[in-house]
Amino acid sequence: MSAAGGRGARDASRLIRTANRYRVLRQVLADGPVSRPALAAATGLSRATVATVTGELHRRGLVRVAGFEDSAGGRPAALLAMDPVGGALIGVDMAETYVHAELFDLTLRVLATVRLPLAPGEDGPELVVERTAEAVSRVRERGAPPGVPVLGVGVAMPGMVDREGGVSVFAANWDWHGVPLLGLLARHIPYRLYLDNPLRATTVAELWFGAARGRRDAVVVNLGTGVGAGLALGGAVHRGASNSAGEWGHTTLVHGGRSCRCGRHGCVESYVGAPGIIRTLTEVAPGSALLRPGDQMGTIAALAAGSAAGDPVARRVLEVCADQLGAAVADLVNLLNPEVVVLSSWVAREWGAPLLEAVRGAVGRYALGRPLASAEIVLSPVEGDPVSLGAATFALEGALA
Repeated sequence: MSAAGGRGARDASRLIRTANRYRVLRQVLADGPVSRPALAAATGLSRATVATVTGELHRRGLVRVAGFEDSAGGRPAALLAMDPVGGALIGVDMAETYVHAELFDLTLRVLATVRLPLAPGEDGPELVVERTAEAVSRVRERGAPPGVPVLGVGVAMPGMVDREGGVSVFAANWDWHGVPLLGLLARHIPYRLYLDNPLRATTVAELWFGAARGRRDAVVVNLGTGVGAGLALGGAVHRGASNSAGEWGHTTLVHGGRSCRCGRHGCVESYVGAPGIIRTLTEVAPGSALLRPGDQMGTIAALAAGSAAGDPVARRVLEVCADQLGAAVADLVNLLNPEVVVLSSWVAREWGAPLLEAVRGAVGRYALGRPLASAEIVLSPVEGDPVSLGAATFALEGALA
């Protein structure tokens, strides 16, 4: 075998070992305390592989023996669980109007939370990086138990991301192009850093803890200032050839329609992202008392409260938005035939059940019958910030590599 061939085989073997660690650790996190035979059955790995992997994870302080199974005879099987003091993880949701950081123990229980606002115009890379570093420092000081190391920081950055190179390739919200984000962050943050997109983060959160758990094919619709669709295909996050899968918010909903921040017209995001919803409100009722100038979250909250109280303007905006969103979600249902579509992020959480019911009705009008029949449409059950939670798993994955 050539030297290059030997390196290739070693690299492939290393990737397999890392994937096995991740699979076992994810199962311990989901089911622990759990025995090694149960882990083998759940992961499909051999008992010998599970024994090797769990031994390694135990030596590294990531899992611990949390008891023993009752036994009618013979040696009782050890029950394994995550070791909450084996390390800490930080997940960062870098959004357009805030930087939100959460500190987790290894059971992915939240230990501390910090949210710092970003005012309009505070979108230069250096300023956003400084605000992110401040949030990480504060959340570490606020919540990490003494002596517990931070294993890594996962950062979810909107837009197209080169996760291997640590680059924000394109972020329409801030008009960033080719920003070496991890390099800038590394000047301020003394921990290992892992970069990806909020779509991937929310999808991981749903796969591990939410509505996509146990599903092979799922779509997580992220409804915030920006819009996108996280994809889980075959039980794993689908990233695409260049880590760009899920940019559904920049597919065309209305030919020749509203201008979008990406430079095109008629994109899904320009209708069902928070700024698009607010624009619909101004078209339905110019000068409405529901508008909160300069405050996206306040306006969406006012619309949600108004529609719940029977305000005709708020209900009309909800009706229009749900119809547009339903048409776009129907495309995802027809194209991907998922088992579940999860409505996630702060706009979906604010509007809640009324939006869900209206979107279900609209998808029913636009989707084909057969894929629609197998697609459940639900609100995300993940509490807290799913983006920070998913970003923390990036750091956990990195720690296992």
